[in-house]
Amino acid sequence: MYEGKTHTLFFRYAVPQMVGLLFNSIYTIVDGVFIGNRLGRDAMAAAAVSVPLIEILISLALAVASGAAVMIAARLGQGKIIAAQKIFNTAIWMIGSTGLLIALAGNLLLRPLAELLGATPDILDEAATYLWYIVTFAPFQLFSFLLGSMVRNDGRPKLAMTAIILGAVSNIVLDYVFMYPLDMGIAGAALATAVGPVFSVLILLPHFILKKGQLYFICCSLQSKDIKQILFYGFPSFIMEFTIGMATFIYNFAIKYFGFGEIGLAAYLVIGYLMLILLTIFLGMAEGLQSVFSYFMAIGAEKKNRDMLRFSTGIFLGAGIISYGLIAFFAGDFFSIFSPNDLELVAFAQSKSTAYFCGFFLAGFNILMISFWQSTASTKGALIISLSRSLLWPSVLMITLPLIFGRETIWICQSLSEAATACTAIMLQLLFNKAKR
Repeated sequence: MYEGKTHTLFFRYAVPQMVGLLFNSIYTIVDGVFIGNRLGRDAMAAAAVSVPLIEILISLALAVASGAAVMIAARLGQGKIIAAQKIFNTAIWMIGSTGLLIALAGNLLLRPLAELLGATPDILDEAATYLWYIVTFAPFQLFSFLLGSMVRNDGRPKLAMTAIILGAVSNIVLDYVFMYPLDMGIAGAALATAVGPVFSVLILLPHFILKKGQLYFICCSLQSKDIKQILFYGFPSFIMEFTIGMATFIYNFAIKYFGFGEIGLAAYLVIGYLMLILLTIFLGMAEGLQSVFSYFMAIGAEKKNRDMLRFSTGIFLGAGIISYGLIAFFAGDFFSIFSPNDLELVAFAQSKSTAYFCGFFLAGFNILMISFWQSTASTKGALIISLSRSLLWPSVLMITLPLIFGRETIWICQSLSEAATACTAIMLQLLFNKAKR
């Protein structure tokens, strides 16, 4: 399952997951295109309010999925199939209970949640409407990430990719149906987004129900030590994704605080869509490599792990540099897709994007190191980098730079955070190498 040369394994595991998640991002972006063209700037700002919550949902799913994946890959590498199945079923119970709790609490606290996430009085009703669908369908969002990760661990990365792609296609079709023929407004956009993961789950479930791999549903008792280990190994992924949501929340607050208003929120939404594509490329490849890194660690193939890390670093950095070149030349064309008639919004977003993305070529390297350390049980390093790139440096820079150099500097804070985090990652890797010697 994990035999072959470094580049073969990379393209077998990293690329399918990257393609699948890229399609997952595309349907979120298409949602924004329909909202912008059909409903305008205020509706886009209302949709932007939900982004931190969506990131938090993804972070919870990744915490369980990545933690379970590391443990399952290690047990399969050691030939402990029953132990791997128990971890899989424990993860299923964890995600199911979490999804139901979110759906219940979200419905009870809908409008306060919208206000907390940055909704202004003018867009509060639309924001609450959008959020209702997100929280109500949260269990499917969580299960789509978990089952995709488990299928990939079970040796079928292409099935995981197919499930995400078909979920994305369904969302695009439903976006059109709900917003144009049925004229459901922002509720239609939210419903289409919420239903997409349902299709993904329906495609993935037969793999486990029909026992097509080594992982399937069994009756087993939940053990607290397994839950703790899943959360321990998954915590860096949780922090990485959760703090992206927190960074989005901080940006939404800063945009309101420094007086950029609805145009600032709408511009940050479309900039966020572009960021989503870039991060999805990196996150997808990194997630796909997790099981490879974990398997090599379990069988003691340290040289293969080093070779894979070295090869992957070159791919990630190259992809980041090429991406920034494309952003520098074509960002305006991308933004105009969302609001072709709102030239002010397009110009505003384009003027901020050059600074916002200038350091993002290092984001891939940082995400790769998080995945590598998490998969090889170096949880401390993964946690430090996760916190650095998504919470520590953005918060510090967002507070200090505008006070010293003015409000416009908020747009460069994320790139400076990636640069500072990359320096931290390099120093940590040198320390780890020295400790091994």
